[in-house]
Amino acid sequence: MSTHANQEPLNSHQPEAKPQDLPPDQPGSVSPGAEAEAEAEAGEEEEGECGFCLFMKGGGCRDEFVGWENCVEEAESNNEDLLEKCAQVTAALKRCMEAHSDYYEPIIRAEKLAEEQAIVELEKEKQNQQQPPPQDQNLLWSLIMWEIANTCG
Repeated sequence: MSTHANQEPLNSHQPEAKPQDLPPDQPGSVSPGAEAEAEAEAGEEEEGECGFCLFMKGGGCRDEFVGWENCVEEAESNNEDLLEKCAQVTAALKRCMEAHSDYYEPIIRAEKLAEEQAIVELEKEKQNQQQPPPQDQNLLWSLIMWEIANTCG
């Protein structure tokens, strides 16, 4: 059996060290404890937050949404009338979303569709019961927002 002079034994090269192979005390490495701590902190911020809420808080109406969310939670915990208690913050959120429609367009579109469907349902109910549908569009809008937010949690 012949060997070429330029061939080296297979085990003559040691693999190069990779960043993940560095011991935790070397620069450029992250200790497992610090990594786990960072993940836990990130999880705390997102814990309980649904995609809808994260989306709403990601745009220009974060403060208005948080105010609306707090109002809804307070109304629910105190058994207060949500529509009456939160009418002003709902209107402010709606105005803000319309002012930032470039970001909130998917939500606005979904709300308009839900509003149209709700009006159709109310008209059917009106014909069955001969009761007029509510005229305040902010009330309907608030109900739609509340329904969307409650599907998250």
